[in-house]
Amino acid sequence: MIRAAIYARFSSDRQKDRSIDDQIALCRDLCAREGMAVISTFEDRAISGSAAVNRPGFQALMQAAENSLFDVVVAEDMDRIFRDQADYHNARKRLDFLGITLHTASGKVGTIDGALRALMSEQFIENLRVHTRRGLEGVLRDRRHAGGRAYGYRAVKDKPGELEIVEEEAEIVRQIFADYIAGKTPRQIAHDLNKRSVRPPRGRLWNGSTINGHVARGGGMLLNDLYAGRIVWNKVRMVKDPTTGKRLSRPNPREQYKIVEVPHLRIVDDDTFKTAQLIKIERRRDATPATAQKARAPKRVFSGLIRCGSCGGGMCSVGSDRKGLRLQCSAYRESGSCDNGRRIYLNDIEALAIKGLRQHLAHPAVITEFVDAYNAERKRLKKEATTERARLERRLGEIGREMKRIVDCIVITGMPPEQFVGRMQELEAEKAKVTAGLDSAKESDNVIALHPKALDRYKRAVVELSDHLKRGTPMEFATIRELVTAIIVHASPSRPGGAGTKANTEDDRTVRIDIKGRLAALCGNPALFPNMAMSGGSLVAGEGLEPPTPGL
Repeated sequence: MIRAAIYARFSSDRQKDRSIDDQIALCRDLCAREGMAVISTFEDRAISGSAAVNRPGFQALMQAAENSLFDVVVAEDMDRIFRDQADYHNARKRLDFLGITLHTASGKVGTIDGALRALMSEQFIENLRVHTRRGLEGVLRDRRHAGGRAYGYRAVKDKPGELEIVEEEAEIVRQIFADYIAGKTPRQIAHDLNKRSVRPPRGRLWNGSTINGHVARGGGMLLNDLYAGRIVWNKVRMVKDPTTGKRLSRPNPREQYKIVEVPHLRIVDDDTFKTAQLIKIERRRDATPATAQKARAPKRVFSGLIRCGSCGGGMCSVGSDRKGLRLQCSAYRESGSCDNGRRIYLNDIEALAIKGLRQHLAHPAVITEFVDAYNAERKRLKKEATTERARLERRLGEIGREMKRIVDCIVITGMPPEQFVGRMQELEAEKAKVTAGLDSAKESDNVIALHPKALDRYKRAVVELSDHLKRGTPMEFATIRELVTAIIVHASPSRPGGAGTKANTEDDRTVRIDIKGRLAALCGNPALFPNMAMSGGSLVAGEGLEPPTPGL
């Protein structure tokens, strides 16, 4: 008897789950008429058919096809399976190679008619985009909002596209514009709002980017024309990545914007809005070519690895003086969610980190501990993987024999296939799990012993570290970054008096760093190599470096 797999799908969360049941019932009737036994069913609920890569049900169907679990794929129509020509042709070639055919309610799908139906399904999606865009333009002509959320407004119940002002939020909007015109930066405004526990548009905290926005995309509160009584539509367009199937936004040129006046939605007057835009333009001009060139300079050796010890967030550049580039917690700057506002010189952090690496990693006891731990862990994993692989292989054979007995029972004795559907699905799920376990066991078994040349390379990399390395070649940077995953900077928050005042003692100015290394990850268990979570030493602002404590 021919084994059949049913595939069902509906594309919108506004449709009903009943659609899946109706499609499966229709396909079961078709299989009964054609003398096919339904082995399993696959489904995707509320998922578009325009990209196969994002449909777990379809991916499971293709995986089952690779395991030769059925002979025919049955669906209500071609558009249930494919809405994209490329997906159709790729899947069709694979199914033809596996000897699996496609059937719909109208019969077997041939090569030519299948290609034509895939073309028609893709064209339907294209037409749907055009019709949707036309509908949104009609909404705009009616002076209604075409979609998206805006702080300060809420949707009017039972009136699609109509907005009304939320006065409590509108007051916050007016205050933001007033503070910006008065000279405050978006970051300062965000800090003030967070201190007052004002609820942000989304998320937990206000950020400078929420207020400042993105000029090319026209986002952000200061750039939102709706506050000045204008709906601006078509700022961005959506495109789909053919590899991942994800929808991405791309900014449109300003001449493609659609603008409609809506005076009843105005929150700030035209003069206030225009003044804010002029200030924003002037502040952008303040970014001189020299500053822009500095931002494009090559990355430093530990770029992206330095993190705040108070909140775990990254540390960003806050300008430089005669002593060099300074860093500050980005969470403190953007939202004020971290209480550590200390500014640390990058040169000091780099020098301290490199000195700590050279002293700790070159110690013979460290290298010996690493080698012993690595090889012991490797042997243990290999033994466990061998035992587990043998058990999984035995179970996989048992599953295969049981599935064969079920198929023989249906074919030879003529028993109804429906009686075995549940058990077959359980066996298929267990088979997939066992197969994944075998793959994992093979990967564990592939762990190799640490080669002596690798140790030589490791020692050489440690010796070549330079205390004065500032800007080297990418190869020099890569050598050091192989040894480090993160540099955690611990610094007590500065007091109101500021650096250099009596309010700040020596303890207030002390900075300590912890260096997280990659060697613990190689062992597979950080507890086996605790010395890699080491203290790199400390420094006092303005007084240079103190050597790291030996043995940490």
